[in-house]
Amino acid sequence: MKKLAIISTHPIQYNAPWFQLLGERKTTALKVFYTWSQAVETVKDKTFGREITWDVPLLEGYDYQFIENSSKNPGSHHFFGIDCPALILQLKAFNPDAILVFGWRFKSHLKVLSYFKGKIPIWFRGDSTLLDEVPGWKTSLRRLVLKQVYRYVDKAFYVGTSNKAYFLKHGLSEVQLIYAPHAVNNAHFFDDDQKHYETKAAQWKLDLGIPASQITVVFAGKFESKKQPNVLIDAVIAANQKRSHPLALVMIGNGPLEAQLKQQAEGQKHIVFLPFQNQSKMPLVYRMASIFCLPSKGPGETWGLAINEAMASSRPVIVSDKVGGAKDMLIDGYNGFCFPYSNPKALVALLETLSLRDLTLMGEHARAHVEKFSLEHIVEAIEHEVLHGL
Repeated sequence: MKKLAIISTHPIQYNAPWFQLLGERKTTALKVFYTWSQAVETVKDKTFGREITWDVPLLEGYDYQFIENSSKNPGSHHFFGIDCPALILQLKAFNPDAILVFGWRFKSHLKVLSYFKGKIPIWFRGDSTLLDEVPGWKTSLRRLVLKQVYRYVDKAFYVGTSNKAYFLKHGLSEVQLIYAPHAVNNAHFFDDDQKHYETKAAQWKLDLGIPASQITVVFAGKFESKKQPNVLIDAVIAANQKRSHPLALVMIGNGPLEAQLKQQAEGQKHIVFLPFQNQSKMPLVYRMASIFCLPSKGPGETWGLAINEAMASSRPVIVSDKVGGAKDMLIDGYNGFCFPYSNPKALVALLETLSLRDLTLMGEHARAHVEKFSLEHIVEAIEHEVLHGL
């Protein structure tokens, strides 16, 4: 059986499910090397402004090892935050047939790329896009640096259209790129007995003072500038001035803009705030929505996995054109809507015309479309390369 080593900073709720699936299928001897910390039960998230304890298993179903990080300022927010002197020795001891590296912007990850190039096939996983690029000398210089970095990479698993364009722009060729779409654990959001989730979500809405028949927009994420939650609040307020039946807006999350957003919505009886909700609650969160909205301006909204989660919950979405996954996930007018991130009036116009009948049908389309983006697709792409590409 071929061996695959995966290098990642820490257990992530979106990656662990497909690590588990790859481990369960037993086509590959998998071992994940974590380079940040052993403290996985609780993650300190600076943007949320709180500690997060995930309530889904992140270390079950696959082999893993934590490598000691000697950085004086550990973390994934800067290059020297991941410094693991023993990593290369531990990889040699495992003796993999290929190494899949998540991210290059860390000292030890880049060292793995350079050290093993030409010795063991180097695979790469990242979701960067060109959406936030600004023409100028800084971009040109960055392009030169990135082209040098990606020379270490033999193959890259791209997540979607915008990510593929990024890899091609930085020197990788078509034959080096393998499609492995960004996905969530759809089964966690699917409901075999739709009445179970729908009934509980309807009751939650009633508890918040929102009638079941009221069209409800939901935002769930960090209250930070790049996601433009303030723009969404203003847009709902403006749309409600013209609608005969006002929209409800449920804002779910925490972050640096929280106080500002609550002040902005003061006196608006149709706008409700809820704190961060953990993974076990998210199927209900999305089912409170008639439509989910991610109005990001970036930089760094490289995909927006919340739109996968919403669609898996049979909900259509509104996204801006700065959301990296929009080109793949969204069929405008079919399973959601897209608007220019810098044109709030376009968002208002969309909100003004929403109807419950149309949104229900679009939710069915969203559920069907998201099945093209599954953990199985990721695992099958990797298995194919392990079994036939090595």
